[in-house]
Amino acid sequence: MTDNSPQSHAVVCRGVVKDFGAGETKVRALHGIDLNVRYGEMTLLVGPSGCGKTTLISVMAGLLDPTAGEVFLLGQDRRKLVGSQLVRFRADNIGFVFQQYNLIPSLTAAENAAVPLIIHGVKRSAAIDQARLMMKEVGLGDKCQAMPSQLSGGQQQRVAIARALVNEPRLLVCDEPTAALDAHSGRTVMELIKRVTVKPDRAVIVVTHDNRVFDFGDRIVAMSDGLVERVEERSGQETLLAH
Repeated sequence: MTDNSPQSHAVVCRGVVKDFGAGETKVRALHGIDLNVRYGEMTLLVGPSGCGKTTLISVMAGLLDPTAGEVFLLGQDRRKLVGSQLVRFRADNIGFVFQQYNLIPSLTAAENAAVPLIIHGVKRSAAIDQARLMMKEVGLGDKCQAMPSQLSGGQQQRVAIARALVNEPRLLVCDEPTAALDAHSGRTVMELIKRVTVKPDRAVIVVTHDNRVFDFGDRIVAMSDGLVERVEERSGQETLLAH
C-alpha cells in the first residue's frame, strides 16, 4: 500500500486554491490542486504559459500563501510556518534556480555560490571553500575566480545551481531553468540537474514548457487552466486527473 502521509513526501498539496485580487478583479490561478511530490525524484511541471505552474511551485515552496487547501512542506504543516520562522525554514531547506541567473556582477563565481552560506553566518573563507567544492560538482572548478560577465549563459546557470545546492537543501525548485538557453546548453544544464541534484533525501521540482527536456523527468505533471490535468510516470503510466 502506498504511504500518502505528509511525512513520506517532500510536498503534499490537498485541495490547494490560489486567488489573486478580490471582488470583481479576483482571478483564480489554482482551482483545487491535489499533488504529492516524492523524494528521490525529479518532477516536471509542464503546460502552457499562464496555466499556473509558477504559482503552484511558489505555493509549494512557501513563497505564496494558498487561499484555501492544505500544503505540507517537508513534513511541516505550511500554516504553522509564519513570519521569520518561514523565512528561516526556506533558507535552511529549499534551494531555488530561476530562469534569470541573478548573479551579483561584482562577485566572482565562487563568491556568488557562497552567498547563501554567508547570509547564514558562515565565515566568509569557509563559505567560499565550500562553494568551491560545489563549483567542482557542477563542472566549473576552473571558473571559481571568473566574474559573471566572463561566463556563458549555461555557465552562469551552473553557478546558480551551485548556489542553490550549497546549503544541501531537501527541496530544489527550478523555474524555467533552460528558457534563456539554446537547445544544447539547455540539455547540458538539465543533465547536470539530473546527475547532481537528485538524491534519495531530496526532491527536485522543475517548471518547464520546453518539451525538449521532458525525458529528464521521473514524473511529468501536466497542468492546464489552474488544474493538474494528468500525471505521467517515467514508465509511461499516465493518470488523468482533470475533469
